[in-house]
Formats: sequence, structure tokens, C-alpha cells
Amino acid sequence: MKYRPGLEPNPLPYGVFKSSTVPRPIGWLSSISDQGVENIAPYSQWQNLTFDTPMVMFSANRYPDGRRKDTVVNAESTGWFVYNMATYALRNEVNVSAMALRPDESEFDALDVTKVLAESHPVPMVAESPIKFECRYHSTTTIPGRSNVGTIDVVFAEVAVIHVDDEVITDDGRIDILSISPIARMGYFDYTVVRELFEMRVPGSDRDAQLGLEGQAG
Repeated sequence: MKYRPGLEPNPLPYGVFKSSTVPRPIGWLSSISDQGVENIAPYSQWQNLTFDTPMVMFSANRYPDGRRKDTVVNAESTGWFVYNMATYALRNEVNVSAMALRPDESEFDALDVTKVLAESHPVPMVAESPIKFECRYHSTTTIPGRSNVGTIDVVFAEVAVIHVDDEVITDDGRIDILSISPIARMGYFDYTVVRELFEMRVPGSDRDAQLGLEGQAG
């Protein structure tokens, strides 16, 4: 089976593209508006860009009526947002926070989480999330789609502060990912959980390459 997206209809009853680009890390992003309205929402089009200095990006599809997502507007207007790691223990809160609300409503009002404020800007963070990034807004690139909902705002940011709960740090100084159990987006309405690790090292890689793979500049 093959088809040309945009030129031919999908021959299957369900989508192929998003269900094949998996698993996708979830950017559970909190922000605050200029009017003080708190916002939190999950984005599965979220990723690291580089590590020296750490930078991240997320892509937000627009609403069918062309409106931009609150996270994009808030990041641009205040200069800040926060990444909260989405975990299996927090899966229900992550799901509830995906509700589409008016800009003057806060998803936090529907969540059973503890809020703590970021250091750089009064953005609410989820205390129960074991790892959090305070992200300084850099820029936005808008890419038009074939429809309003296909149009995306790609937001770039620098990670200014990293918070890690002590209990998820191992004795040798690593992040204990298995104890965190992060969740990731699959296709359809499906998610997965990180519950297994294995290590592979690139044959013949030198010290600089090894450090780069670990995310260190040297």
C-alpha cells in the first residue's frame, strides 16, 4: 500500500502519518497570559534542538477558525513557558489539560495538581512532575498548511533553568527514567510508557562524539 498525501486519499480508514511517527515525546507546557490567566496543554510535536546551549521547539496546529493556541500567544507575549515532564502517574491530568477552553479559562482549574511558580517568570509549574524546564522564548516560524488546522506555529526557545527532583537521580548521577515512567504519544488515541532501556554505543566514536551523544559540549 502506498499513497501520495495531498494528492490521493488515504486508502486506510485511519490516519497513517501520525501513527507511524512514533513514539513522540509530550511537551506538557504551562504558561501565563499578560492578563494573568494560567494555561497548560500537552503538545506531541515537541523536541530538543541542541544542547549547547539547550534549545527546544514545539509545533502548534491552529484551530479550525484560524486562532492560534494560547501557549503560542503566551510565550510570545511574556517571553516564557515551562515544560513539565508527562508521566504515567500524571496521565489523567495530562489528558484533561488537552481540553479546548476559552483564552480566559484555565486548565489548571480542572486539574488535581500542585502549582509552584517558576523562578524566571511567574509561570505555574506542576510540582508533581519530576523534571521541568523554564524556557525563554526565542522566535516563532509560521508554516501555512492546506487548511487553518494544518497551519502550524513552530515556537523555538532556550532552556534557562532545569528542575530535577532529587528522588529520580541515581547514586551515579543519572536520571532514573524507569522510575519516572514518562508517557509518549502514539497514533489514534494511543499512548505508550517508557519501561525498558537498553544501551548501544557507536563503534569507533571518539571522546568528543561520545560526549555529544550524551549531550555534553566537552
